[in-house]
Amino acid sequence: MNLVLMGLPGAGKGTQAERIVEKYDIPHISTGDMFRAAMKEETELGLQAKSFIDKGELVPDEVTIGIVRERLGKNDCQNGFLLDGFPRTVAQADALEGILAELSKQIDYVVNIEVNKNILMERLTGRRICKDCGATYHLIFNPPGSQGECDKCGGELYQRADDNEETVANRLEVNLKQTEPLLNFYNDKGYLRNINGEQDIDKVFVDVNQLLGGLVHDHL
Repeated sequence: MNLVLMGLPGAGKGTQAERIVEKYDIPHISTGDMFRAAMKEETELGLQAKSFIDKGELVPDEVTIGIVRERLGKNDCQNGFLLDGFPRTVAQADALEGILAELSKQIDYVVNIEVNKNILMERLTGRRICKDCGATYHLIFNPPGSQGECDKCGGELYQRADDNEETVANRLEVNLKQTEPLLNFYNDKGYLRNINGEQDIDKVFVDVNQLLGGLVHDHL
C-alpha cells in the first residue's frame, strides 16, 4: 500500500505513523530521514542537499524530488511505503505523481488526521518541562501531581518559548496555509481520506485500520 500521511502539528501523526508502519510492515519515509540517509551514503543528490543544509538554506525542489525518486526505487518500497513530510507543495505533489508513474505505482490514499485548531492549540501549548531533571508533563494529558512542580524531583516546571500561544498560533497558521492547496489537490484526485484525530489515540488507529484493511484485501 502506498500512503501519504498528513496532519497539522499536534494532530498525532507521529503516533499513527509508527502504528501503521508496524502493522503493515511498510517503510516510514520522512523527509529528514531521507536527507540523512542520502548524505550518509554520499550520493550525488545527498551531497547537493548537504551543501544547502550546511548553509541553513532550504533544499531546492529538484534535489528533494531526486532524493524521493531514489528512495522510492529501493527494494524495501516494493510492497508499499508511508510518506511523511513530503509532498509539502502542489508542485512536489505533481512531481510525486510523475515519480510513481515511472515506477509503475500510484498513491492508494492520502490519510489526513483532522483536528480542530482550538484543540491543537490546547495540545501544543500544554507542555511543561522540569527545569532541573527535564521531565515532560502536559497540563491535559499528563499533569503533574501539584501545579508547577515536578513529581520526580520537585523542580520548577516551565513552558518552552516555542510552546507559547503566539508562536503555536503562528506555526498552525503557516501549516494551514501550506496544506490547504495540497489537500484540495489530493481531494480532486480522489486520494484524500480524512480521519477524526480528536478521538482517543487507539480509536484513531481503529479508524485508520478500517480504511487500510480494505487495501490489504484489494492487493491479495
